[in-house]
Amino acid sequence: MIATERLILRKPTKEDFERFFEINHDPQTNIHNPSGPMSFEKAESTFTRMLDHWEKYSFGGWVIVEKDDPENIIGFGGLSYKLYGEEEKLNLGYRFASEAWGKGYATEFTKKAIDFGLNEDNKEEIFAIVRPSNIVSVKVLEKAGMIQIGTLNDVPGQPESLVYRIQK
Repeated sequence: MIATERLILRKPTKEDFERFFEINHDPQTNIHNPSGPMSFEKAESTFTRMLDHWEKYSFGGWVIVEKDDPENIIGFGGLSYKLYGEEEKLNLGYRFASEAWGKGYATEFTKKAIDFGLNEDNKEEIFAIVRPSNIVSVKVLEKAGMIQIGTLNDVPGQPESLVYRIQK
Protein backbone atom coordinates (compact mmCIF):
# COMPACT_ATOMS: atom_id res chain seq x y z
CA MET A 1 0.00 0.00 0.00
CA ILE A 2 1.13 3.51 -0.84
CA ALA A 3 -0.41 6.77 0.35
CA THR A 4 -0.47 10.33 -0.90
CA GLU A 5 -1.97 13.31 0.90
CA ARG A 6 -5.54 12.27 -0.01
CA LEU A 7 -5.27 8.87 -1.70
CA ILE A 8 -4.46 5.27 -0.89
CA LEU A 9 -3.01 3.05 -3.64
CA ARG A 10 -3.28 -0.66 -3.02
CA LYS A 11 -2.70 -3.91 -4.86
CA PRO A 12 -5.87 -5.11 -6.62
CA THR A 13 -7.72 -8.28 -5.67
CA LYS A 14 -10.25 -10.32 -7.63
CA GLU A 15 -13.00 -8.65 -5.59
CA ASP A 16 -12.13 -5.31 -7.24
CA PHE A 17 -13.16 -6.52 -10.71
CA GLU A 18 -16.77 -5.33 -10.55
CA ARG A 19 -15.72 -1.73 -9.86
CA PHE A 20 -12.96 -2.00 -12.49
CA PHE A 21 -15.60 -2.97 -15.04
CA GLU A 22 -17.98 -0.18 -13.93
CA ILE A 23 -15.33 2.50 -14.37
CA ASN A 24 -13.97 1.16 -17.66
CA HIS A 25 -17.41 0.47 -19.14
CA ASP A 26 -18.66 4.01 -18.45
CA PRO A 27 -18.91 6.01 -21.72
CA GLN A 28 -17.94 9.17 -19.79
CA THR A 29 -14.55 7.72 -18.78
CA ASN A 30 -13.91 6.68 -22.39
CA ILE A 31 -14.52 9.99 -24.16
CA HIS A 32 -10.94 9.98 -25.53
CA ASN A 33 -10.68 6.21 -26.00
CA PRO A 34 -11.06 5.28 -29.70
CA SER A 35 -12.14 1.77 -28.64
CA GLY A 36 -14.97 3.18 -26.55
CA PRO A 37 -16.23 1.65 -23.31
CA MET A 38 -14.73 -1.72 -22.38
CA SER A 39 -16.81 -4.80 -22.99
CA PHE A 40 -17.13 -7.27 -20.12
CA GLU A 41 -14.77 -9.68 -21.93
CA LYS A 42 -12.15 -6.97 -22.55
CA ALA A 43 -12.40 -5.82 -18.94
CA GLU A 44 -11.93 -9.42 -17.73
CA SER A 45 -8.81 -9.94 -19.85
CA THR A 46 -7.37 -6.52 -18.92
CA PHE A 47 -7.99 -7.10 -15.21
CA THR A 48 -6.44 -10.58 -15.41
CA ARG A 49 -3.36 -9.06 -17.11
CA MET A 50 -3.18 -6.48 -14.31
CA LEU A 51 -3.21 -9.22 -11.63
CA ASP A 52 -0.69 -11.31 -13.61
CA HIS A 53 1.63 -8.28 -13.91
CA TRP A 54 1.67 -8.02 -10.11
CA GLU A 55 2.54 -11.71 -9.82
CA LYS A 56 5.39 -11.41 -12.30
CA TYR A 57 6.90 -8.03 -11.33
CA SER A 58 5.63 -7.30 -7.78
CA PHE A 59 4.17 -3.98 -8.97
CA GLY A 60 1.53 -2.84 -11.43
CA GLY A 61 -1.83 -1.14 -11.53
CA TRP A 62 -3.19 -0.07 -8.16
CA VAL A 63 -6.70 0.34 -6.86
CA ILE A 64 -7.13 4.04 -6.01
CA VAL A 65 -9.32 5.09 -3.07
CA GLU A 66 -9.76 8.27 -1.07
CA LYS A 67 -8.28 8.20 2.44
CA ASP A 68 -11.56 9.63 3.72
CA ASP A 69 -13.61 6.83 2.11
CA PRO A 70 -11.36 3.77 1.64
CA GLU A 71 -14.25 1.48 0.67
CA ASN A 72 -15.06 3.63 -2.39
CA ILE A 73 -12.80 2.83 -5.35
CA ILE A 74 -12.40 5.98 -7.44
CA GLY A 75 -9.96 4.66 -10.02
CA PHE A 76 -7.28 2.30 -11.18
CA GLY A 77 -3.79 3.17 -12.35
CA GLY A 78 -0.14 2.47 -12.07
CA LEU A 79 2.99 1.34 -13.81
CA SER A 80 3.14 -1.68 -16.08
CA TYR A 81 5.10 -2.92 -19.05
CA LYS A 82 3.34 -2.18 -22.33
CA LEU A 83 4.23 -2.47 -26.00
CA TYR A 84 4.86 0.81 -27.77
CA GLY A 85 4.79 -0.53 -31.29
CA GLU A 86 7.48 -3.22 -31.14
CA GLU A 87 9.21 -1.93 -27.99
CA GLU A 88 8.21 -2.76 -24.43
CA LYS A 89 8.32 0.24 -22.11
CA LEU A 90 7.34 1.00 -18.53
CA ASN A 91 3.98 2.73 -18.98
CA LEU A 92 2.10 5.00 -16.60
CA GLY A 93 -1.65 4.80 -17.01
CA TYR A 94 -4.80 5.58 -15.06
CA ARG A 95 -8.55 5.86 -15.30
CA PHE A 96 -10.65 7.61 -12.69
CA ALA A 97 -14.40 7.36 -12.20
CA SER A 98 -16.05 10.51 -13.54
CA GLU A 99 -17.28 11.50 -10.06
CA ALA A 100 -13.61 11.81 -9.00
CA TRP A 101 -12.74 14.24 -11.82
CA GLY A 102 -11.77 17.85 -11.23
CA LYS A 103 -10.30 17.31 -7.77
CA GLY A 104 -6.61 17.07 -8.68
CA TYR A 105 -6.50 13.33 -7.96
CA ALA A 106 -4.96 12.43 -11.34
CA THR A 107 -2.04 14.82 -10.79
CA GLU A 108 -1.57 13.67 -7.18
CA PHE A 109 -1.65 10.04 -8.29
CA THR A 110 0.68 10.58 -11.28
CA LYS A 111 3.32 12.36 -9.20
CA LYS A 112 3.27 9.52 -6.63
CA ALA A 113 3.42 6.81 -9.31
CA ILE A 114 6.43 8.51 -10.91
CA ASP A 115 8.13 8.90 -7.53
CA PHE A 116 7.51 5.22 -6.79
CA GLY A 117 8.84 4.10 -10.18
CA LEU A 118 11.98 6.22 -10.27
CA ASN A 119 12.92 6.29 -6.59
CA GLU A 120 11.44 3.27 -4.81
CA ASP A 121 11.46 0.78 -7.68
CA ASN A 122 14.65 2.29 -9.17
CA LYS A 123 13.51 2.47 -12.80
CA GLU A 124 15.44 4.72 -15.20
CA GLU A 125 12.50 6.08 -17.16
CA ILE A 126 8.71 6.01 -17.34
CA PHE A 127 6.53 6.59 -20.40
CA ALA A 128 2.90 7.52 -20.96
CA ILE A 129 0.66 7.58 -24.02
CA VAL A 130 -2.18 10.07 -24.32
CA ARG A 131 -4.68 10.89 -27.05
CA PRO A 132 -4.00 14.40 -28.42
CA SER A 133 -7.62 15.42 -27.72
CA ASN A 134 -7.26 14.58 -24.02
CA ILE A 135 -6.06 18.01 -22.94
CA VAL A 136 -6.72 17.33 -19.23
CA SER A 137 -4.45 14.26 -19.19
CA VAL A 138 -1.80 16.11 -21.22
CA LYS A 139 -1.78 18.79 -18.50
CA VAL A 140 -1.60 16.14 -15.76
CA LEU A 141 1.47 14.52 -17.35
CA GLU A 142 3.17 17.88 -17.85
CA LYS A 143 2.42 19.01 -14.25
CA ALA A 144 4.06 15.77 -13.09
CA GLY A 145 7.24 16.63 -15.01
CA MET A 146 6.78 14.43 -18.07
CA ILE A 147 7.91 15.76 -21.46
CA GLN A 148 6.45 14.91 -24.85
CA ILE A 149 9.14 13.08 -26.84
CA GLY A 150 7.21 11.99 -29.90
CA THR A 151 4.11 10.33 -31.23
CA LEU A 152 2.94 6.76 -31.76
CA ASN A 153 0.66 5.50 -34.50
CA ASP A 154 -1.16 3.06 -32.21
CA VAL A 155 -4.76 3.45 -33.41
CA PRO A 156 -5.27 2.90 -37.14
CA GLY A 157 -7.23 5.69 -38.79
CA GLN A 158 -6.87 8.03 -35.78
CA PRO A 159 -4.46 10.87 -35.01
CA GLU A 160 -1.22 9.61 -33.52
CA SER A 161 -1.02 9.37 -29.73
CA LEU A 162 1.40 11.63 -27.89
CA VAL A 163 4.28 9.87 -26.13
CA TYR A 164 5.58 11.34 -22.87
CA ARG A 165 8.63 10.38 -20.82
CA ILE A 166 10.31 11.21 -17.56
CA GLN A 167 13.81 10.07 -16.67
CA LYS A 168 15.63 9.64 -13.38
